[in-house]
Amino acid sequence: MTFDVDAIRKQFPILGRAVHGKPLVYFDNAASAQKPDSVIDAMAGAMRHSYANVHRGLHTLANETTQAYEAAREAVRALINAGSAEEIVFTKGGTEAVNIVAGGVGASIRPGDEIVLSIMEHHSNIVPWHFLRERKGAVLKWVETLADGSLDMESLARQLGPKTRMLALTHMSNVLGTVPDVKTAIAMAHGVGAQVLLDGCQAVVNLSVDVRDLDADFYVGTGHKLYGPTGIGFLYGKRDVLEALPPFEGGGEMIETVGRDGVTYNSPPHRFEAGTPPILEAIGLGAAIGWLQAQDRQAIHTHKQTLLTRATDALRGVNGLTVHGTAPGKGPVLAFSIKGAHPHDLAQILDRQGVAIRAGHHCTQPLMSHLGVGATARASFALYNTVEEVDTFVVALSKARLMLS
Repeated sequence: MTFDVDAIRKQFPILGRAVHGKPLVYFDNAASAQKPDSVIDAMAGAMRHSYANVHRGLHTLANETTQAYEAAREAVRALINAGSAEEIVFTKGGTEAVNIVAGGVGASIRPGDEIVLSIMEHHSNIVPWHFLRERKGAVLKWVETLADGSLDMESLARQLGPKTRMLALTHMSNVLGTVPDVKTAIAMAHGVGAQVLLDGCQAVVNLSVDVRDLDADFYVGTGHKLYGPTGIGFLYGKRDVLEALPPFEGGGEMIETVGRDGVTYNSPPHRFEAGTPPILEAIGLGAAIGWLQAQDRQAIHTHKQTLLTRATDALRGVNGLTVHGTAPGKGPVLAFSIKGAHPHDLAQILDRQGVAIRAGHHCTQPLMSHLGVGATARASFALYNTVEEVDTFVVALSKARLMLS
């Protein structure tokens, strides 16, 4: 299968628009990716032709919608090679997925139990564990990075111990692009009796993920970075691990029986899907996964790495510019700072030239502190981006530097 970026771009209607009179160059994909026609059409089609609430309905529309909703669950299962669709819980996003796990684990946390995190984690994989520190007396321990942004495996070994309950680790940093050796990290954590949660929000769109091969206890992802809609994500958990986890929210669907004196809970995944779920969003996510899986994933990976290499090489010789994260095998994320230029100013000037990048702390304030900066600028690449757009970005950045010098 030949990768044709021009043919891909035609399937994303937003890429045809202009910004400030310039063709849009969208390099903010690590924050949220654009949507192909197939996703837009799937969601619109469900609303126009077969929408109803899912499960328990006996009429045709309910059956059709339930079938589409559960087909999306199967699409997620296949994407990450889970053993069963019953191991896939639909959530509002990666953040809710982490909270479900932290809330469930928190029921048995004791003072002094340890949660091990890397310094690279997104706030969504930090704050829920701080809740356990504040409310249950858990201790947070931190794993450092090496100079190139790689995970310091010796630091990880030092932090793991007999009191470790959970290792919560990114599968790909949203700032550094680092892809840690998570399989080894998981084995190390299991060796001390700890469970492992992987934040796959960046990885699942950029890597081939096999949760059974990794042996992850939990894996979380989100739809909007995966060319799908917002408001939908997923939690994978090993079947026995999910069965042992108490529910996070109460309401409809997550119960078997409710009485005046007691309640019994449904089996996973429905135990964790209280109330009417994000039905249309799940259908959109299923369409996004189906669309992505129909592409040549290896060719896409090669294409994005070509874009990253071209951009990195162009920026490497710029005076006063620092690229943050140069670990081997990193994902298509380029975070940088320029001495004397605030990232917000850079982003605004680039926007006037039609180039969309992200600027700020990227919900990674511990990492920013570790890097010694308050914020960075970040360009991130998707399968629909082109070499020509990288060159446009480099020229726009040069103009911004001149304006700010």
